[in-house]
Order: sequence, then C-alpha cells, then structure tokens
Amino acid sequence: MSFINQWLRSDIQEIQAYHVPKSQNMIKLDAMESPFIVPEDLIEPYLVYLAEAELNRYPDAGAEELQQTLRNLMDIPEDLDILLGNGSDELIQLLALACGTGDTILSVEPSFVMYEMIAKFTRLNYKGVMLDENFEIDLDATLATIEKIQPKLIFISYPNNPTGNAFDRDSIKKIIKASDALVVVDEAYYAYAKDSFLSEVSNYPNMVLLRTVSKIGFAGLRLGLLIGNPETVGHLDKLRLPYNINTLTQASANFLLKEKDRIAANAQVIIEERGRLFKELVAIQALTVYPSDANFLLVKTPDANALFEFLKDNGVLIKNFASHPQLSNCVRVTVSNASENNALLQQLKSFYG
Repeated sequence: MSFINQWLRSDIQEIQAYHVPKSQNMIKLDAMESPFIVPEDLIEPYLVYLAEAELNRYPDAGAEELQQTLRNLMDIPEDLDILLGNGSDELIQLLALACGTGDTILSVEPSFVMYEMIAKFTRLNYKGVMLDENFEIDLDATLATIEKIQPKLIFISYPNNPTGNAFDRDSIKKIIKASDALVVVDEAYYAYAKDSFLSEVSNYPNMVLLRTVSKIGFAGLRLGLLIGNPETVGHLDKLRLPYNINTLTQASANFLLKEKDRIAANAQVIIEERGRLFKELVAIQALTVYPSDANFLLVKTPDANALFEFLKDNGVLIKNFASHPQLSNCVRVTVSNASENNALLQQLKSFYG
C-alpha cells in the first residue's frame, strides 16, 4: 500500500474528483459561463485601475468597498449583511463547517453536485429527496424527510441546476417554516430568473441567500456572496479564512461590477437567446427541451453519449448527463450569444438530419 493510500481518509479515496474537461479551441457551452468579455472601451481604464492595486499588501480583510459594490449591483437591503466567499463553493463549505458531528445536509435531487460533495468532505451526512417527474419539489416527501431526519442544513437551488426550473415558491416557504434547519436558497442564476427570495430574507431567521457573479460574466473572479440577517452573518464570519478575497479579485470586481446597466443588458440578451434557442431546439423532433429560468437548457436526447461526442468532435462542448440516474440521456446546454448558439444549432441539425 502506498503512503497516500495508507494516510488519506478512506472515504476521500472513494470520491471521484470534480471533473473539468479540456475546452481549448472549443465553443464552451458546458459550465453556464457568460459569453461577454470586458468591453473594449473599458479595457484601458480597467488595466490602469488594476495597476494601482497594492499587491505587496494583504487585501482588505472585510472587502468593504466590494460589499457596497455588490449591494448596489444586486439591490441588497441595508438591513441585511453580506459574507463573501471565494466562489459560492467556499460559502457552501463554510456552512458545512458550522455543523456538528453527525449532522445532516439535505437537498433535492437532481441538484448542484457540490452540496453532496462538500457534505462528504466535511464528514457530514447527506440526504437527497427526489424531485417529481416534472422536476418540481415533492413537498410531502420533503416535509416527511425533514421531520424524520431533522437536517441541520437544507440547500435549495432556485432556479435549480441542472434542471433549470424555479421551484414553486410556496413549497419553499413551507419548507422554511417546517424546519429548524438553516435553509440556504441558492440563487446562482438570479440574473435570468423572474423571481427571487431576496425580499424574504429578513422575514425568516432560518434562511440565507447565496449568489455569485460567475454566471453574469465574471466566473474568473471566483466571487460568491451569502446574504443574511446580521446575527447569522456575524457568527458565520468566524469561519471565514482571513483575506479570502484576494486583492486582484476585489479590484476587478470593484471596477467591473459597477457597470450595472451593461450587466443587466447582457443578461437580457441571454434571456432573449434562451427563448430563441428553446424554440429552435423544440423544433428538432428527436429532442425534449425543458423550460428554464436560468442561463442553460436541459435537453433529453435519444442518445446523449453519441450527441456529446459528435458535438465535441465538431468543436462544441456541452454537459453530458447520460449516466445520471435521474437524467438518463439528458444534456445541458449553456445559452450563449447568437453566434455560438447558431453554431450549436447548426451541428445539432447536422446530427439529427
């Protein structure tokens, strides 16, 4: 037995690493990224702004200017506090670290894979409750499971990844009211959705909101935020590692995220392209396309593996769920700009004749 096999926790040895496929020289439609880069007229002033960053010093520990920038961008009420993370993943892990030995994280399935993975990393129990055939919350089953196992954390992706739908709002409220758990409403795709729980955070002491800037054009910044009441955020902040938001991320975000109107306009382009892409995909008889409130579409195909390989061979990368127990023969396609969407459609029409 090798040293690492002898030394490493056995449960970690059994976990499959999170796989990020190579995407060089490909149209990348697999990770819900925005197609919009820094506008040409902002490049020079952005670089000048970055040049003033003091890289010889630790970053602002509280990232106070960045917090205000995010408040302005997302219209976060002043009576709520913000906790920043190195992406939402760090905040999910931080929430897990707040739990005790033997505690359980609950989510619905299928949903964001990191809820379960981080539960395993932090030696917590994990319980998934299956969505119904329409990818909606099975409220009776969920409430029964909550009563039986008394979870410490409940994660609800809203809209849900990878199905794309926003769950019934009243069902989520009933879950919040029925549980002593901290309910985490993950609004990673808030910019493309018709609804939000932001206005509800102050009404429920056992609810917090997660958001990220990754889906609105800034995945490379690795910046997520938790929004909650001041007492909750104050205690959770004890678990945040010092200086977790680096100087270049803070500087970049403070410059680029002030472009609120451009960010909103880009989101509107994606929403319009989502509608067009949905109609075009529905017209392909072999495909079943699910409605989405996010910046991606879930599509059921006759043979997801064959389609995935064909598209990859032709320079288009999508997410393949062929082996997923609840998403057999499904793929997920990021909604991009018109040019990249057209390239995808051209290849799909070629594949299906």
